[in-house]
Amino acid sequence: MEATADLVGLVLKFDHPADQVVSRFFRDHREFGPRERATLAETVYTVLRKKLLFDHLSPSGSGSKERRMAILGFHGPRDFLKSALNDTEKRWLDNCDAVKPEDLLERHRHNLPEWLVAPLKAQLGDGFWPLVESLQQPAPLDLRVNALTDKRAEVKAELAKAAIKSEVTPFSPWGLRIEGKPALTKLDAFARGAVEVQDEGSQLLALLLDAKRGEMVVDFCAGAGGKTLAIGATMRNTGRLYAFDTSAHRLDALKPRLARSKLSNVHPAAIAHERDDRIKRLAGKIDRVLVDAPCSGLGTLRRNPDLKWRQSPKSVEELTVKQTAILQSAARLVKSGGRLVYATCSVLPEENEAIAEAFGAANPDFEPVDAAELLEGLKVEGFEALCAGGADGRRYLRLWPHRHSTDGFFAAVWNRK
Repeated sequence: MEATADLVGLVLKFDHPADQVVSRFFRDHREFGPRERATLAETVYTVLRKKLLFDHLSPSGSGSKERRMAILGFHGPRDFLKSALNDTEKRWLDNCDAVKPEDLLERHRHNLPEWLVAPLKAQLGDGFWPLVESLQQPAPLDLRVNALTDKRAEVKAELAKAAIKSEVTPFSPWGLRIEGKPALTKLDAFARGAVEVQDEGSQLLALLLDAKRGEMVVDFCAGAGGKTLAIGATMRNTGRLYAFDTSAHRLDALKPRLARSKLSNVHPAAIAHERDDRIKRLAGKIDRVLVDAPCSGLGTLRRNPDLKWRQSPKSVEELTVKQTAILQSAARLVKSGGRLVYATCSVLPEENEAIAEAFGAANPDFEPVDAAELLEGLKVEGFEALCAGGADGRRYLRLWPHRHSTDGFFAAVWNRK
Protein backbone atom coordinates (compact mmCIF):
# COMPACT_ATOMS: atom_id res chain seq x y z
CA MET A 1 0.00 0.00 0.00
CA GLU A 2 2.92 2.34 0.75
CA ALA A 3 4.29 2.06 -2.79
CA THR A 4 0.81 2.74 -4.23
CA ALA A 5 0.45 5.84 -2.04
CA ASP A 6 3.94 7.04 -3.10
CA LEU A 7 3.09 6.67 -6.79
CA VAL A 8 -0.30 8.40 -6.36
CA GLY A 9 1.48 11.30 -4.64
CA LEU A 10 3.99 11.65 -7.50
CA VAL A 11 1.31 11.60 -10.21
CA LEU A 12 -0.93 14.12 -8.40
CA LYS A 13 1.83 16.73 -8.55
CA PHE A 14 1.00 17.01 -12.30
CA ASP A 15 4.62 17.99 -13.08
CA HIS A 16 4.80 15.48 -15.95
CA PRO A 17 2.37 13.28 -17.93
CA ALA A 18 1.09 10.41 -15.76
CA ASP A 19 2.37 7.66 -18.08
CA GLN A 20 5.92 9.09 -17.85
CA VAL A 21 5.74 9.28 -14.03
CA VAL A 22 4.49 5.67 -13.83
CA SER A 23 7.22 4.43 -16.23
CA ARG A 24 9.96 6.19 -14.27
CA PHE A 25 8.62 4.80 -10.97
CA PHE A 26 8.76 1.24 -12.36
CA ARG A 27 12.30 1.80 -13.65
CA ASP A 28 13.32 2.87 -10.13
CA HIS A 29 11.47 -0.07 -8.52
CA ARG A 30 12.47 -3.20 -10.40
CA GLU A 31 11.18 -5.40 -7.55
CA PHE A 32 7.56 -5.27 -8.77
CA GLY A 33 6.29 -8.08 -10.99
CA PRO A 34 3.87 -7.63 -13.93
CA ARG A 35 0.75 -8.15 -11.79
CA GLU A 36 1.84 -5.64 -9.14
CA ARG A 37 2.73 -3.12 -11.81
CA ALA A 38 -0.71 -3.51 -13.43
CA THR A 39 -2.41 -2.99 -10.04
CA LEU A 40 -0.31 0.10 -9.26
CA ALA A 41 -0.88 1.66 -12.70
CA GLU A 42 -4.64 1.01 -12.76
CA THR A 43 -5.00 2.40 -9.21
CA VAL A 44 -3.28 5.62 -10.28
CA TYR A 45 -5.50 5.96 -13.36
CA THR A 46 -8.64 5.32 -11.28
CA VAL A 47 -7.58 8.12 -8.91
CA LEU A 48 -7.08 10.45 -11.90
CA ARG A 49 -10.44 9.50 -13.41
CA LYS A 50 -12.36 10.04 -10.16
CA LYS A 51 -10.24 12.73 -8.56
CA LEU A 52 -13.06 15.13 -7.60
CA LEU A 53 -15.08 12.33 -5.97
CA PHE A 54 -12.04 11.07 -4.07
CA ASP A 55 -11.10 14.63 -3.03
CA HIS A 56 -14.63 14.86 -1.58
CA LEU A 57 -14.47 11.50 0.25
CA SER A 58 -10.86 11.47 1.45
CA PRO A 59 -10.97 14.18 4.22
CA SER A 60 -13.16 11.90 6.39
CA GLY A 61 -10.40 9.24 6.47
CA SER A 62 -7.13 8.97 8.38
CA GLY A 63 -3.49 8.70 7.33
CA SER A 64 -1.80 10.70 4.56
CA LYS A 65 -3.96 12.07 1.73
CA GLU A 66 -1.98 10.00 -0.82
CA ARG A 67 -2.77 6.82 1.13
CA ARG A 68 -6.48 7.69 1.37
CA MET A 69 -6.65 8.41 -2.38
CA ALA A 70 -4.81 5.13 -3.11
CA ILE A 71 -7.25 3.16 -0.92
CA LEU A 72 -10.27 4.71 -2.69
CA GLY A 73 -8.83 4.02 -6.14
CA PHE A 74 -7.33 0.61 -5.41
CA HIS A 75 -7.68 -1.62 -8.46
CA GLY A 76 -7.91 -5.16 -7.15
CA PRO A 77 -9.89 -7.52 -4.89
CA ARG A 78 -11.53 -5.76 -1.91
CA ASP A 79 -10.50 -8.48 0.59
CA PHE A 80 -6.85 -8.19 -0.51
CA LEU A 81 -7.02 -4.41 -0.01
CA LYS A 82 -8.63 -4.73 3.42
CA SER A 83 -5.88 -7.10 4.59
CA ALA A 84 -3.52 -4.10 4.29
CA LEU A 85 -5.80 -1.69 6.24
CA ASN A 86 -6.32 -1.03 9.94
CA ASP A 87 -9.82 -1.22 11.51
CA THR A 88 -10.42 2.55 11.28
CA GLU A 89 -9.53 2.54 7.57
CA LYS A 90 -11.78 -0.48 6.92
CA ARG A 91 -14.78 1.24 8.55
CA TRP A 92 -14.09 4.42 6.60
CA LEU A 93 -13.82 2.51 3.31
CA ASP A 94 -17.14 0.72 3.99
CA ASN A 95 -18.80 4.11 4.60
CA CYS A 96 -17.34 5.46 1.33
CA ASP A 97 -18.52 2.36 -0.56
CA ALA A 98 -22.05 2.90 0.83
CA VAL A 99 -22.37 6.39 -0.74
CA LYS A 100 -24.94 6.27 -3.56
CA PRO A 101 -24.12 8.09 -6.83
CA GLU A 102 -27.55 9.80 -6.83
CA ASP A 103 -26.70 11.43 -3.46
CA LEU A 104 -23.58 13.11 -4.87
CA LEU A 105 -23.20 16.57 -6.36
CA GLU A 106 -22.95 16.63 -10.15
CA ARG A 107 -19.22 17.51 -10.08
CA HIS A 108 -18.48 14.44 -7.93
CA ARG A 109 -20.29 12.28 -10.49
CA HIS A 110 -18.74 13.65 -13.68
CA ASN A 111 -15.21 14.28 -12.28
CA LEU A 112 -14.46 16.88 -14.94
CA PRO A 113 -13.11 20.42 -14.52
CA GLU A 114 -15.96 22.95 -14.78
CA TRP A 115 -14.50 24.68 -17.88
CA LEU A 116 -14.83 21.40 -19.80
CA VAL A 117 -18.39 20.56 -18.73
CA ALA A 118 -20.21 23.38 -20.58
CA PRO A 119 -18.81 22.70 -24.10
CA LEU A 120 -19.45 18.95 -23.71
CA LYS A 121 -23.05 19.45 -22.56
CA ALA A 122 -23.64 21.95 -25.37
CA GLN A 123 -22.49 19.41 -27.98
CA LEU A 124 -23.97 16.25 -26.51
CA GLY A 125 -27.12 17.18 -24.59
CA ASP A 126 -28.42 13.87 -23.19
CA GLY A 127 -25.25 12.19 -24.40
CA PHE A 128 -23.17 13.97 -21.74
CA TRP A 129 -23.70 11.35 -19.01
CA PRO A 130 -23.06 8.36 -21.32
CA LEU A 131 -19.77 10.09 -22.27
CA VAL A 132 -18.92 10.56 -18.56
CA GLU A 133 -19.63 6.86 -17.98
CA SER A 134 -17.32 5.85 -20.85
CA LEU A 135 -14.51 8.14 -19.60
CA GLN A 136 -14.52 6.31 -16.24
CA GLN A 137 -13.54 3.07 -18.03
CA PRO A 138 -10.12 2.12 -19.44
CA ALA A 139 -9.92 2.21 -23.24
CA PRO A 140 -9.91 -1.10 -25.15
CA LEU A 141 -6.72 -2.20 -26.87
CA ASP A 142 -6.94 -1.86 -30.66
CA LEU A 143 -4.46 -3.30 -33.15
CA ARG A 144 -4.00 -2.37 -36.80
CA VAL A 145 -3.11 -5.26 -39.08
CA ASN A 146 -0.35 -4.34 -41.54
CA ALA A 147 -2.29 -4.44 -44.84
CA LEU A 148 0.98 -4.57 -46.79
CA THR A 149 2.05 -7.95 -45.39
CA ASP A 150 -0.91 -9.63 -43.68
CA LYS A 151 -4.65 -10.33 -43.79
CA ARG A 152 -6.84 -9.47 -40.82
CA ALA A 153 -8.65 -12.85 -40.66
CA GLU A 154 -5.32 -14.73 -40.63
CA VAL A 155 -3.84 -12.53 -37.88
CA LYS A 156 -7.05 -12.96 -35.84
CA ALA A 157 -6.65 -16.76 -36.10
CA GLU A 158 -2.97 -16.49 -35.18
CA LEU A 159 -3.81 -14.48 -32.05
CA ALA A 160 -6.48 -17.03 -31.10
CA LYS A 161 -3.82 -19.77 -31.20
CA ALA A 162 -1.82 -17.70 -28.70
CA ALA A 163 -4.98 -17.61 -26.48
CA ILE A 164 -5.65 -13.93 -27.29
CA LYS A 165 -9.28 -13.22 -28.10
CA SER A 166 -9.97 -10.46 -30.60
CA GLU A 167 -12.92 -8.96 -32.46
CA VAL A 168 -12.80 -7.15 -35.78
CA THR A 169 -13.31 -3.41 -35.30
CA PRO A 170 -16.73 -2.24 -36.52
CA PHE A 171 -15.47 0.57 -38.81
CA SER A 172 -11.79 0.19 -39.70
CA PRO A 173 -11.06 -2.58 -42.24
CA TRP A 174 -7.64 -3.14 -40.61
CA GLY A 175 -8.53 -3.23 -36.90
CA LEU A 176 -8.71 -5.93 -34.23
CA ARG A 177 -9.95 -5.18 -30.69
CA ILE A 178 -8.26 -7.22 -27.95
CA GLU A 179 -9.60 -8.37 -24.60
CA GLY A 180 -7.38 -7.50 -21.63
CA LYS A 181 -3.75 -6.45 -21.89
CA PRO A 182 -1.68 -9.38 -23.18
CA ALA A 183 2.12 -9.13 -23.56
CA LEU A 184 2.01 -8.24 -27.27
CA THR A 185 5.73 -7.63 -27.68
CA LYS A 186 6.37 -11.34 -27.10
CA LEU A 187 4.18 -12.34 -30.07
CA ASP A 188 5.60 -13.25 -33.46
CA ALA A 189 2.83 -11.17 -35.11
CA PHE A 190 4.17 -8.09 -33.32
CA ALA A 191 7.87 -8.88 -33.83
CA ARG A 192 7.48 -9.35 -37.59
CA GLY A 193 5.37 -6.16 -38.00
CA ALA A 194 2.02 -7.82 -38.75
CA VAL A 195 0.31 -5.69 -36.08
CA GLU A 196 0.75 -2.29 -34.44
CA VAL A 197 -1.13 -0.87 -31.47
CA GLN A 198 -3.40 1.88 -32.86
CA ASP A 199 -6.82 3.14 -31.79
CA GLU A 200 -9.54 2.48 -34.38
CA GLY A 201 -10.22 6.22 -34.62
CA SER A 202 -6.61 6.88 -35.57
CA GLN A 203 -6.84 4.16 -38.23
CA LEU A 204 -9.86 5.95 -39.73
CA LEU A 205 -7.82 9.16 -40.15
CA ALA A 206 -5.30 7.28 -42.31
CA LEU A 207 -8.18 5.71 -44.24
CA LEU A 208 -9.74 9.16 -44.88
CA LEU A 209 -6.49 10.42 -46.45
CA ASP A 210 -6.88 7.52 -48.93
CA ALA A 211 -3.29 7.74 -50.21
CA LYS A 212 -2.71 5.85 -53.47
CA ARG A 213 0.18 3.97 -55.08
CA GLY A 214 3.00 6.12 -56.39
CA GLU A 215 1.83 9.39 -54.80
CA MET A 216 3.80 12.03 -52.89
CA VAL A 217 2.31 12.21 -49.39
CA VAL A 218 3.13 14.12 -46.19
CA ASP A 219 2.21 13.23 -42.60
CA PHE A 220 2.85 16.74 -41.27
CA CYS A 221 2.83 16.10 -37.49
CA ALA A 222 3.91 12.47 -37.57
CA GLY A 223 4.90 11.99 -33.91
CA ALA A 224 5.81 8.35 -33.30
CA GLY A 225 4.33 7.47 -36.69
CA GLY A 226 1.28 5.28 -36.07
CA LYS A 227 -0.68 6.94 -38.89
CA THR A 228 2.45 7.17 -41.08
CA LEU A 229 2.75 3.38 -41.07
CA ALA A 230 -0.94 2.92 -41.88
CA ILE A 231 -0.65 5.40 -44.78
CA GLY A 232 2.52 3.69 -46.11
CA ALA A 233 0.64 0.38 -46.24
CA THR A 234 -2.27 1.95 -48.19
CA MET A 235 0.33 3.23 -50.70
CA ARG A 236 1.51 -0.40 -51.05
CA ASN A 237 5.07 0.70 -50.22
CA THR A 238 5.33 2.82 -53.42
CA GLY A 239 5.69 6.57 -53.96
CA ARG A 240 7.20 8.83 -51.28
CA LEU A 241 5.84 9.39 -47.80
CA TYR A 242 7.41 12.15 -45.70
CA ALA A 243 6.99 11.93 -41.90
CA PHE A 244 7.63 15.45 -40.54
CA ASP A 245 7.73 16.43 -36.88
CA THR A 246 9.37 19.16 -34.83
CA SER A 247 10.47 16.54 -32.27
CA ALA A 248 13.40 14.36 -33.36
CA HIS A 249 12.84 12.38 -30.14
CA ARG A 250 9.31 11.41 -31.22
CA LEU A 251 10.53 10.48 -34.70
CA ASP A 252 13.18 8.21 -33.11
CA ALA A 253 10.30 6.14 -31.71
CA LEU A 254 9.17 5.58 -35.33
CA LYS A 255 12.44 3.90 -36.38
CA PRO A 256 11.97 0.44 -34.78
CA ARG A 257 8.30 0.40 -35.84
CA LEU A 258 9.29 1.35 -39.38
CA ALA A 259 11.86 -1.47 -39.49
CA ARG A 260 9.21 -4.01 -38.41
CA SER A 261 6.64 -2.68 -40.91
CA LYS A 262 8.70 -3.63 -44.04
CA LEU A 263 7.99 -0.16 -45.50
CA SER A 264 10.77 1.44 -47.54
CA ASN A 265 8.81 4.45 -48.88
CA VAL A 266 8.81 6.42 -45.59
CA HIS A 267 11.20 9.34 -45.10
CA PRO A 268 11.21 10.68 -41.51
CA ALA A 269 12.53 14.25 -41.13
CA ALA A 270 12.72 16.53 -38.11
CA ILE A 271 11.75 20.11 -38.99
CA ALA A 272 12.52 23.26 -37.00
CA HIS A 273 8.98 24.70 -37.32
CA GLU A 274 6.04 24.69 -39.73
CA ARG A 275 7.82 27.17 -42.07
CA ASP A 276 11.01 25.07 -42.36
CA ASP A 277 12.96 25.21 -45.69
CA ARG A 278 12.09 21.56 -46.43
CA ILE A 279 8.43 22.60 -46.47
CA LYS A 280 9.15 25.47 -48.88
CA ARG A 281 10.95 23.11 -51.28
CA LEU A 282 7.93 20.80 -51.46
CA ALA A 283 5.30 23.56 -51.83
CA GLY A 284 2.64 22.71 -54.41
CA LYS A 285 4.13 19.25 -55.11
CA ILE A 286 2.28 16.96 -52.68
CA ASP A 287 -0.75 14.80 -53.55
CA ARG A 288 -2.04 14.33 -49.99
CA VAL A 289 -1.24 15.99 -46.67
CA LEU A 290 -2.41 14.85 -43.23
CA VAL A 291 -2.20 17.41 -40.41
CA ASP A 292 -2.84 15.58 -37.14
CA ALA A 293 -2.27 18.78 -35.20
CA PRO A 294 -0.87 19.15 -31.66
CA CYS A 295 -3.98 19.44 -29.49
CA SER A 296 -5.32 19.22 -25.93
CA GLY A 297 -5.70 15.43 -26.29
CA LEU A 298 -9.06 15.61 -24.49
CA GLY A 299 -10.43 12.86 -26.74
CA THR A 300 -8.00 10.42 -25.07
CA LEU A 301 -9.19 10.82 -21.45
CA ARG A 302 -9.81 7.07 -21.07
CA ARG A 303 -6.07 6.53 -21.65
CA ASN A 304 -4.73 9.83 -20.30
CA PRO A 305 -7.11 10.96 -17.54
CA ASP A 306 -4.47 13.37 -16.18
CA LEU A 307 -4.97 15.62 -19.24
CA LYS A 308 -8.24 17.03 -17.88
CA TRP A 309 -6.28 18.33 -14.86
CA ARG A 310 -3.21 19.43 -16.84
CA GLN A 311 -5.00 21.37 -19.60
CA SER A 312 -6.80 24.70 -19.11
CA PRO A 313 -8.76 27.25 -21.19
CA LYS A 314 -5.50 29.20 -21.55
CA SER A 315 -3.51 26.20 -22.83
CA VAL A 316 -6.31 25.39 -25.31
CA GLU A 317 -6.27 29.00 -26.55
CA GLU A 318 -2.50 28.77 -27.12
CA LEU A 319 -2.99 25.49 -29.01
CA THR A 320 -5.61 26.98 -31.35
CA VAL A 321 -3.10 29.65 -32.44
CA LYS A 322 -0.58 26.89 -33.18
CA GLN A 323 -3.18 24.73 -34.98
CA THR A 324 -4.20 27.62 -37.26
CA ALA A 325 -0.56 28.34 -38.20
CA ILE A 326 0.34 24.68 -38.78
CA LEU A 327 -2.71 24.01 -40.98
CA GLN A 328 -2.02 27.14 -43.06
CA SER A 329 1.64 26.14 -43.59
CA ALA A 330 0.84 22.52 -44.41
CA ALA A 331 -1.76 23.63 -46.97
CA ARG A 332 1.02 25.23 -49.05
CA LEU A 333 2.36 21.74 -49.80
CA VAL A 334 -0.83 20.54 -51.49
CA LYS A 335 -0.79 20.58 -55.30
CA SER A 336 -3.87 21.50 -57.34
CA GLY A 337 -6.29 18.57 -57.21
CA GLY A 338 -4.57 17.31 -54.05
CA ARG A 339 -6.18 16.47 -50.69
CA LEU A 340 -5.71 18.05 -47.25
CA VAL A 341 -6.93 16.43 -44.00
CA TYR A 342 -6.93 18.33 -40.67
CA ALA A 343 -7.38 16.18 -37.56
CA THR A 344 -7.17 16.30 -33.77
CA CYS A 345 -7.80 13.94 -30.86
CA SER A 346 -9.75 16.70 -29.11
CA VAL A 347 -13.48 16.98 -28.39
CA LEU A 348 -13.55 20.81 -28.19
CA PRO A 349 -15.19 22.76 -31.06
CA GLU A 350 -12.57 25.55 -30.83
CA GLU A 351 -9.82 23.05 -31.76
CA ASN A 352 -11.98 21.36 -34.39
CA GLU A 353 -14.88 22.92 -36.30
CA ALA A 354 -13.74 26.49 -35.54
CA ILE A 355 -10.25 25.87 -36.99
CA ALA A 356 -11.67 24.08 -40.05
CA GLU A 357 -14.24 26.78 -40.75
CA ALA A 358 -11.74 29.64 -40.36
CA PHE A 359 -9.33 27.84 -42.72
CA GLY A 360 -12.08 27.27 -45.30
CA ALA A 361 -13.09 30.95 -45.18
CA ALA A 362 -9.48 32.13 -45.60
CA ASN A 363 -8.64 29.65 -48.40
CA PRO A 364 -11.34 29.63 -51.10
CA ASP A 365 -9.07 27.51 -53.35
CA PHE A 366 -9.66 24.60 -50.94
CA GLU A 367 -13.01 22.93 -51.50
CA PRO A 368 -14.58 21.11 -48.52
CA VAL A 369 -15.29 17.40 -49.01
CA ASP A 370 -17.90 15.48 -47.02
CA ALA A 371 -16.22 12.91 -44.80
CA ALA A 372 -19.34 10.72 -45.07
CA GLU A 373 -19.05 10.67 -48.86
CA LEU A 374 -15.41 9.59 -48.67
CA LEU A 375 -16.08 6.87 -46.09
CA GLU A 376 -19.01 5.58 -48.17
CA GLY A 377 -16.70 5.40 -51.20
CA LEU A 378 -14.21 3.45 -49.07
CA LYS A 379 -17.01 0.99 -48.16
CA VAL A 380 -16.81 1.72 -44.41
CA GLU A 381 -19.83 0.09 -42.78
CA GLY A 382 -21.97 2.41 -40.66
CA PHE A 383 -20.12 5.45 -42.04
CA GLU A 384 -23.04 7.84 -41.37
CA ALA A 385 -22.77 7.24 -37.61
CA LEU A 386 -19.19 8.55 -37.75
CA CYS A 387 -19.94 11.96 -39.21
CA ALA A 388 -21.40 15.26 -38.01
CA GLY A 389 -21.55 18.95 -38.94
CA GLY A 390 -22.29 20.85 -42.12
CA ALA A 391 -25.72 21.37 -43.64
CA ASP A 392 -26.64 17.67 -43.64
CA GLY A 393 -24.47 16.38 -40.76
CA ARG A 394 -22.01 14.64 -43.09
CA ARG A 395 -19.18 17.17 -43.33
CA TYR A 396 -16.73 16.09 -40.59
CA LEU A 397 -15.50 12.85 -39.07
CA ARG A 398 -16.53 13.17 -35.39
CA LEU A 399 -15.78 10.22 -33.10
CA TRP A 400 -16.78 9.84 -29.43
CA PRO A 401 -15.77 7.18 -26.86
CA HIS A 402 -19.38 6.51 -25.76
CA ARG A 403 -20.76 6.27 -29.30
CA HIS A 404 -17.98 4.59 -31.27
CA SER A 405 -15.72 2.95 -28.60
CA THR A 406 -12.79 4.92 -30.06
CA ASP A 407 -10.90 7.88 -28.67
CA GLY A 408 -12.51 11.24 -29.40
CA PHE A 409 -11.38 12.34 -32.89
CA PHE A 410 -12.19 15.06 -35.39
CA ALA A 411 -11.24 15.37 -39.07
CA ALA A 412 -12.03 17.82 -41.87
CA VAL A 413 -11.16 17.23 -45.53
CA TRP A 414 -10.55 19.57 -48.49
CA ASN A 415 -9.47 19.14 -52.09
CA ARG A 416 -7.44 21.92 -53.65
CA LYS A 417 -9.14 23.26 -56.77
